[in-house]
Amino acid sequence: MGRVLAVYVAAMFAFAVPLQAQETWPQRQVNVVVPFAAGGSTDLIARILVQHMQAKFGTPFVVENRGGAGGSIGTGYVAKAPNDGYTLLVGTVSSNAINAFLYTKLPFDVDRDFQPVTLLATLPNLLFVNPKIPAKTVPELIDYLKANDGKVNFGSSGIGTSSHLSSVMFQMATGTKMEHVPFRSTGEVMNSMIGGHIDLAIDSMTTAWPHAKAGSVRALAVTTPQRSATAPDLPTIGETVKGFEATAWQGLFAPAGTPRTVIDKLAAETKRILELPEVTKQLKELGAEPAPSAPEQFANFLASERAKWRDVVKASGARLD
Repeated sequence: MGRVLAVYVAAMFAFAVPLQAQETWPQRQVNVVVPFAAGGSTDLIARILVQHMQAKFGTPFVVENRGGAGGSIGTGYVAKAPNDGYTLLVGTVSSNAINAFLYTKLPFDVDRDFQPVTLLATLPNLLFVNPKIPAKTVPELIDYLKANDGKVNFGSSGIGTSSHLSSVMFQMATGTKMEHVPFRSTGEVMNSMIGGHIDLAIDSMTTAWPHAKAGSVRALAVTTPQRSATAPDLPTIGETVKGFEATAWQGLFAPAGTPRTVIDKLAAETKRILELPEVTKQLKELGAEPAPSAPEQFANFLASERAKWRDVVKASGARLD
């Protein structure tokens, strides 16, 4: 009888340890993986978040950049990490929505292997043209593209990126056709357009807007459903093309199976951080809008994003190994 009791007590103690760990998370360093190189908007947003997380919890929160394969390398790393709340991912529309349909082989499943925590921020892409293009509005651009069917080119920061697929979506919505010229970054797109080689692009507003203000390129519209606070006089594409939306976003993810107590704690603290006036100001300076959400709301948002981009990737014909 004593032996049975000892086994029972040991089992109860083993069960209690992870419960206690859940209640007291975090007790050690938390790694927040950014699946892109340092310096981009995803990296900057992650660094704002970890700074405040560390101040709140008194334990180290460290950004770990694991770039490559359009975000798939870092995303795959987190998918295989222990589900204890100490490895998190700042994912994007590319890493956690588009890539599932773009890459022929991924060693993870974005739906099965991740627990959505919260949406962090949304960012508009900017529709801009070379000043040599006569169009000054979206309706004028559509007319120009139809009159020059297939003769206008558009640049993107790479095959299958949101900038590439946003332009594909624009062609689908307007019945126009352009030639795609892929680059390796938004910076290269900008340099090529300023050099007179690229006619049009839909790409990061964070990078493109300063050039538009300087007159190097002409901004026509933003891709979000609402106008951007950064450029409130600039219309949305949706004001001309009903229903058009191609929003860039970042969200916080944990490996599937992470304890719900940890997920809820992360979501609540992230919401508090994103609503701080100084953080809101920092994000707006990046052209981003804070957008905290409950885990279930974020999961529903992800489902709708994947359905939308699946159709656009299929229409683009883009596939990567």
